[in-house]
Amino acid sequence: MSFQRQLASGKFVVLAEMNTPKGVNVSELVANSRRIKGRVDAVTIPDMDNGVMRMSALAGGALIHQQGMEPIIHVYCRDRNRMALQGDLLAAHMLGIRNLIVVPGEEMANGDHRDAVEVGDIDERELIGAIQSLQNGIDMAGFSLNGSPEFTTGCTLGAFTDDHSLELELEKLKEYVAAGARFIVTPPVFDVDYFSGCLPKIAALNVPVIATVFLLKSVGIARYMALNEPGAHISEEMIIRIRKAPDREMECLRIAGEITAALKKLVQGVKIETLGWEHKLPTILGFAGL
Repeated sequence: MSFQRQLASGKFVVLAEMNTPKGVNVSELVANSRRIKGRVDAVTIPDMDNGVMRMSALAGGALIHQQGMEPIIHVYCRDRNRMALQGDLLAAHMLGIRNLIVVPGEEMANGDHRDAVEVGDIDERELIGAIQSLQNGIDMAGFSLNGSPEFTTGCTLGAFTDDHSLELELEKLKEYVAAGARFIVTPPVFDVDYFSGCLPKIAALNVPVIATVFLLKSVGIARYMALNEPGAHISEEMIIRIRKAPDREMECLRIAGEITAALKKLVQGVKIETLGWEHKLPTILGFAGL
């Protein structure tokens, strides 16, 4: 069953995120995807979202498609103008890519090509509208297409620290959904109880919600995120749990699995991010009972 049909049917979906290589050696990407084939419903491919130059998501999505798995690629407005974005979207369709997530790209100051010029020709709402227009057979200049692409397009909820910042993010999401977004991907969830209290406001947009599960990997990463990303809502109890564990790495994997299992009762899907530890995905899925 396709990702689109799974969303429409209300089936719980499991997505695994995998970055393309910084180079042309795709053996690790292919090997990691094969490890989870049949255990996840789709693989999400970022497109240099973090400002680090890598192989494009178009190639990554095509490789995942070749492995007999369903790809979902990230698209955003930082690096391309409206012509390039539309051309890549048409190419994505021809490469077998039918699913997109419109995301904000991080500033170049945080990446490895700090002298690169950001484009920002259009914003996320306009991009979602452009995707919808292409599916209707019209480009952004108003010209008819010779054959139209088909996509299931999602958007992302920005990080929030309290009810006020959540409301501001939801105002953006209302525009994205009105423009054509068909599912929402949340920021990483660490405090399931807190997230469940916020969920009714997100679910009120009446599109499927896919929660992000982020593998912390170490006490240091957990502590850093707790101090510098207050929207993460990482508790001191979780940090102590990792620190006191006999096998800290395994404990991090177990926590990710437990969060995944807990979210299965609340949302329509999860997206698991491991940031370089994609070979550990089978273990997380095992702890989650998936």
